[in-house]
Amino acid sequence: MTKNAPVSVSIDGSLYSPSLNRALFALCALNFFMADVQAGIGPFLGVFLQDHGWRTGPIGSVMTAGGIAGMIATIPAGALVDHTTKKRSLVIVAALCAISASLLLLSSQSAFVVTISQFATALAGAAIGPLMTGVTLGIVRQKGFGAQTGRNQAWNHAGNMVGAGLSGWLGLRFGLSAIFCLEVAFGLFAIAAVLTIPAKSIDHNAARGLQTNENHDDGRIEGLRSFLRHKPVLILAACLCFFHLGNAAMLPLYGMAVVSAGKGDPAMFTATTVVVAQAVMIIASLLAIRFVRERGYWIVLLISFAALPLRAVVAGSFIQHWGVWPVQFLDGIGAGLQSVAVPGLVARLLSGTGRINVGQGVVMTAQGVGASLSPALGGWLAEDLGYSAAFYTLGCFAIMSLGLWICAASTMRSADGVPA
Repeated sequence: MTKNAPVSVSIDGSLYSPSLNRALFALCALNFFMADVQAGIGPFLGVFLQDHGWRTGPIGSVMTAGGIAGMIATIPAGALVDHTTKKRSLVIVAALCAISASLLLLSSQSAFVVTISQFATALAGAAIGPLMTGVTLGIVRQKGFGAQTGRNQAWNHAGNMVGAGLSGWLGLRFGLSAIFCLEVAFGLFAIAAVLTIPAKSIDHNAARGLQTNENHDDGRIEGLRSFLRHKPVLILAACLCFFHLGNAAMLPLYGMAVVSAGKGDPAMFTATTVVVAQAVMIIASLLAIRFVRERGYWIVLLISFAALPLRAVVAGSFIQHWGVWPVQFLDGIGAGLQSVAVPGLVARLLSGTGRINVGQGVVMTAQGVGASLSPALGGWLAEDLGYSAAFYTLGCFAIMSLGLWICAASTMRSADGVPA
């Protein structure tokens, strides 16, 4: 922002100038199109591979392999985002990885090719999270980050919802293979969107959590070992690990459970599961901005953790076509609130360290540990004990995240700036 640019103050207190309007519009568009890129074909992967003769156990295992690759890459990706001034170029590389993964899956469904495609998708996903945080911080700074993150996530969930709806329609009309073409199109639109963000609109000091317009040497930037002593970050990471261990497998498993019971079309039912959840997430992410401002991050995350055990009970008890509504409504509540609260809380906890995007990587790695193990665990449980038992077992891990978060209330509310 230039010194002479006219400045206006938004209702949330963040600063804007007309020169940033283009960057903010492009940022919202990037979040819209990047949603489908980040998820890959997501929940459609299970029914796609099932349609090509794969069983639930191997499907879960190949998803886990990709999850592990993403988990390993997340912290280095965050460090790279902190260090580089080529953030827009990295977004393009991530989009190209996701496009390549879709084309690989479309060309072959062999175990080797599917595994490689999941690695490419996971690497793209590992970079996109810290990149979105860094670019957003660089444009709106710390003061405007919370509100802009809520808007980013609303656009992101809208992109997921539109992508899923189009995927369902294309899959029903042209077959599941048509979904891959949509993924490629969204990836190209994401590349176009990031290129419209002016390079000069991103303050790279602010993007890593340092004060804007100050010269900082490496001594002011905390070392990576500091995260091992940062108790609130470690608590948040542990809670998210347990949450995603229970959560990650539920959507693809529920889709496979209903489809295998002959109670839903593979493409349309899977699309419906995504559309319902994403519609709720749009509302939840916008409400999260207000809840955080009035009540703090701890209570928002408490609600998100509490939604998953209830979701597991409903999923295990009602494997029916109509069950998508309560199951995915609860998913929308939990994921929608977390999509705003988690990056916002990490940015607040690590403000001034110069390591915000590494911190995002640390938390995402913990999420990745749970999310990568969840499909394999859920898949083999479903194969050996049935779908209902798999859902109930996954729900037990969610209870662990809820219990730990409640026990750590004093520490987290203090770090959040809210009295315990």
